[in-house]
Parts: sequence; C-alpha cells; structure tokens
Amino acid sequence: MEIYLWVKSAHIVFVIALMAGLLIFPRYKIHQLSSRPGEPLFETMKDASARLKRIILTPSLLLVWGFGIWMLVLNPDLLSQGWMHVKLALVAVITAVHAYFMVLGKKVDAVTGTVQAKTLRMLNEVPFILMIGVVIMVIVRPF
Repeated sequence: MEIYLWVKSAHIVFVIALMAGLLIFPRYKIHQLSSRPGEPLFETMKDASARLKRIILTPSLLLVWGFGIWMLVLNPDLLSQGWMHVKLALVAVITAVHAYFMVLGKKVDAVTGTVQAKTLRMLNEVPFILMIGVVIMVIVRPF
C-alpha cells in the first residue's frame, strides 16, 4: 500500500494547485474587465491568466484526474462506497467549472462584452463550495 500513499499525496498536492488556480482565475478576469484592451492592466491580466491556465490550471486538472484514477485502480473497493460516488460527481462538476471558466476567459480576452464582473464575482465562490463538499465526502464519509 506504500505506492497508494505516494499517489494519494500527489493527488492532494495537485488538488491544492487546481483549487488555488480556480479561485484566482476569475479574479484576474475581473481585473481585466476593469480596463480596456491595450491598457497595461488589461494586457497584464490577460497574460497572467493565460500563464495560470497553461502552467497550473490545466496541468493540475489532468494530474488530479490521473492520480485519482490511479488510486481507484490501486484500491477499487472505493468505488463500492456511496461517498466516493458523491465525491466523483462533485469532481465532475469542478471539472465543468474549469471548462466554463476557460470559455468565459476567452470571451473576456476577445472583449465580447458578454461577461460581466458581477457574474465572475458570483462564480468565484463556486469552486470553494464544491471543494467543501468533496472534503466532507472524503473525511466524514457520510454514506
């Protein structure tokens, strides 16, 4: 089981990186929306969010899934437990939130005017709320 603990550790590290990225990405886009294309703040936030996506968000998401699947391969009994089903459903929603953030980010970059800062402020809380559910499922295992 020693390999399982190493895989689990890596999984947790990349969950932390993913969550940090999901919490900061909308803030970058909110700052970007407070300026106009060509202005230094707009371009800085556009570049910063692109780097965040390329270096942290997308790789972390892939590694979270990869290490998570590896843990299930090493311990398939987890799939027979109800809490794991709820956790996986919440992780699927977090993955969808990541995808949605990427779509919104492209719209902000393209200056379509269809994304409002208010929307991003509200969406900024969603990953944190979902993460609370995941943590409760993993630690408390209510089912």
